[in-house]
Amino acid sequence: MKTFKEYNFFEKKIIQTLEKIGFKYPTPVQEKVIPFLLKSEKDVIALAQTGTGKTAAFGLPIIQKINLKINLPQALILCPTRELCIQITRDICRFSQHNPLINIIPLYGGVNIENQIRSLKKANHIIVGTPGRIIDLLIKKKKLNFHHMKYLILDEADEMLNMGFKDELDTIIEKLPKKRQSLLFSATMSKYMSVIAHNYLVNPVEITIGKKNIGSENVKHIYYVVDNVKKKYLVLKRIIDINPEIYGIIFCSTKKETQKIADCLIKDSYHADALHGDLSQIQRESVMKKFRNKNLQFLVATDVASRGLDVNNITHIINYSIPKESEIYVHRSGRTGRAGNQGISICIIQPKEGKNLKEFEKKIGNYFSRIMIPSRKEICEKQLFHFIEKVKKIVVDEKYMNKFLPKIQKKLELFDKEELIKRFSWIEFNRFIINYYKNSEESITNQLNKINDYHFNTKKYFTKQKKENFSKLFLNIGYKDNLTKIGLINLINKAMNHSKINIGHIEISSNFSLFEIEKRYRNKILIGMNKVKNHFGKTISIKIKN
Repeated sequence: MKTFKEYNFFEKKIIQTLEKIGFKYPTPVQEKVIPFLLKSEKDVIALAQTGTGKTAAFGLPIIQKINLKINLPQALILCPTRELCIQITRDICRFSQHNPLINIIPLYGGVNIENQIRSLKKANHIIVGTPGRIIDLLIKKKKLNFHHMKYLILDEADEMLNMGFKDELDTIIEKLPKKRQSLLFSATMSKYMSVIAHNYLVNPVEITIGKKNIGSENVKHIYYVVDNVKKKYLVLKRIIDINPEIYGIIFCSTKKETQKIADCLIKDSYHADALHGDLSQIQRESVMKKFRNKNLQFLVATDVASRGLDVNNITHIINYSIPKESEIYVHRSGRTGRAGNQGISICIIQPKEGKNLKEFEKKIGNYFSRIMIPSRKEICEKQLFHFIEKVKKIVVDEKYMNKFLPKIQKKLELFDKEELIKRFSWIEFNRFIINYYKNSEESITNQLNKINDYHFNTKKYFTKQKKENFSKLFLNIGYKDNLTKIGLINLINKAMNHSKINIGHIEISSNFSLFEIEKRYRNKILIGMNKVKNHFGKTISIKIKN
């Protein structure tokens, strides 16, 4: 793989800056987009997954092409949210630190507009803004000068239209010079993209990284089923507790629900906070700072946070309320599984919402697996052994502890090793079993786990053809591996490359499963199943029974 230096994309000072901030190898989107933008003035539509380095793909060429003899805005980057505006500004400032003469100004609502007007009176070259605040400064205050604008970048333009900014976009773009280069960046080819391309771009060149409208391959998609919305919070807590190392975003549908769930988590001693549109900009920045610094384990958010939220190492996305549109699910799940890391996207659904998951599956090009709601015993066991692992990794300051060791040994001399281990472990076990799950109704969990996958209408996969036309096959995974009937059907479909085949009887036991398929496909399923990337933490073994 070539480095930025070997590609000869940039002048020497930019290469030095990239090396300083740890950018050595271009990502696929940077590898394709950067040389094109440096050589061509054509309009571009670039489609790439969230977290693949899109800001650098358009930001670095713009920095190199800025004319420092002109101290007026030459590039306008429009984005849907304040968070994304702040993030893009922060990134481009990092990319341009080799040249202090380049000025980048963020313009967004929720802060004092007079301070922004004062910034515009100074030399500035790149404007990063949200549509509402740009309109205020351009039309109402008449403080923006677009005469020298050469580049328009629309980042997450589909979301700007989705949020109702079409009139603002129309007004802003009408004020720009006709002779300019327009660049459109998005993770998905949504229904709005053709509207955007038609209205704002001229014969754009399309650059696609990977497949269109497909989720990250590093994200595992799973779901839990609840039969009543009132039980959602119970399930949410159990999801959190069965994953001790979780660091994630919990998405809700409304500001009211977001604040309520955050308040409940805080009350239950979880490190969480809310992010939604009713917070002031200072509050939002404070919450994001705590989350980035990992002083918060959970960010409970509306979709205002699903765009431009550049936070490293998010392990889980939890859709407490699933979105209505597939594109939104793609953006939400794209917050995890970034930069080569593995991630998990979870949906908590009611049976009637199964059809929504089918739409998400089509969009992301991947399948959802159903996971059983963990029991009290499973959670306490997981937390206890997590505690033990933490203890094993503790680095003790021997010099400091040696001062106290004789007294400690004296006080504990009555206990043998086994008794000490029991008492020591009970501290953590007792905390969970007494404080959280002592009065927990396991019957509720059992009832929820008995909900069938009927919402997926699995019956359409089965056939009543004659038994002699079928072969029975054995798999070494079962309920203990979180395998369900729909999960097995998804596995078969994947192994068969989604060929239309008839599936007969399915029987899932705790440690193994049996299923029937047409005899003519049994050799193909053996080959296909060996190639399937499994999500069960073990190597899948398949055998023909008859």
